[in-house]
Amino acid sequence: MSRVDPAARHRAREAALQMLYQAEVGRAGPQETIVTFWPTHDPDSEVDGDQRLFANTLVKETLSRVAEIDRHLTECAHNWRVERMAVIDRLVLRLAICELITHPETPVKVVINEAIELARTFSGDEAVPFVNGVLDGVHKRLRPDH
Repeated sequence: MSRVDPAARHRAREAALQMLYQAEVGRAGPQETIVTFWPTHDPDSEVDGDQRLFANTLVKETLSRVAEIDRHLTECAHNWRVERMAVIDRLVLRLAICELITHPETPVKVVINEAIELARTFSGDEAVPFVNGVLDGVHKRLRPDH
């Protein structure tokens, strides 16, 4: 098994979050979102093929599992309805929960730390404790041994 560059994987997660946002506000499907995203957001191909594939996979998996993911969100985001969450916070959480569900090889700590960094970058410091708390609850339900 080859070692994945953490910085490259982070850029892939950033791209996945941006595509999820594009799909959410543009009401586009996963394939349309992916096809239109890369030429305008990474014209110099700074994200390599493997990381693009990872980002694309996360987008497809997240969008195909929204109902399942939102059930986990509802259970762990006490006093918050999913539709009332800030868009970016909701998408960061969906992306992370999807990765917890579909990529068990990724350590829980990495998924949560990445989500916190995405929230800090794209939402703000006030989102960090919310994202951290919700994901802590979700991971205890999904991966109780980790």
